[in-house]
Formats: sequence, C-alpha cells, structure tokens
Amino acid sequence: MKAETFLSLLEKLGIQSSFSRLRVSNDNPYSEAMFRTLKYRPDFPHKGFASLEEARQWAQQFVHWYNEVHLHSGLNFVTPVQYHTGEHVAILEKRKDVYEVAKAKHPERWARSARELDTKGTSCAQSNAR
Repeated sequence: MKAETFLSLLEKLGIQSSFSRLRVSNDNPYSEAMFRTLKYRPDFPHKGFASLEEARQWAQQFVHWYNEVHLHSGLNFVTPVQYHTGEHVAILEKRKDVYEVAKAKHPERWARSARELDTKGTSCAQSNAR
C-alpha cells in the first residue's frame, strides 16, 4: 500500500496520523514494548480475528491482563494497578522481608546482598493526594 493510499484510509477511518520527531529515539519504545508483549501472548490470534467484535473482546481482555495481572519488571514485578493505587509499597515490603528470611536461613545460597526493592517511589495515587 502506498503512503498516500494509507493516509487516505486513515482519514476515512477517522484516525489521525502522527509521525515520530526527527532525531528523537524515545517516541515509540513504550508502544513497541507493549506490542511485543501483546504479540507474544499464548492466546494471540496470529491468523487474525473472525470479526471486529472478537478483536475488541480480545483487546479488552488483554488490557485487563496487562494492567491487573501481568507483573511488570520495570515496576519491580507488581502490576500497574498495584503501583497506581499504592499497593506496591506493602507488596514490596513483604517481598523484602521474605528475601531477608530466606537469606538468614541459607546464606550460602546468596553470593551478594538481597535485591533492592525501592518502595520510596511515588505512586500516582500518592502524588494525586498532594
């Protein structure tokens, strides 16, 4: 599909096109990372969807899983919902306690100190309360 045809299609569908800014490499990585997560889900329909409604249902289930079930490495393996509501603080404190107990029981299994779990970060819920 030629660019002009594609832009016409976007306009027809009511989609506003946007372009990355020149020499700015951080415009797309966040969406690219999410698309990779989406495509590597075991239930991702690689052969497509039977209908638009099926696609919408799948996307809705994916968004629920991504925000409320999937543990994100960039958030110290808590969900975005847990982070945004401030629940991550208690979860990470408990996880830190578990690490300390495990290290005390079997110090020979630990080559270095326990993983740092930063609970001092500000969650959205905490920053909205200000």
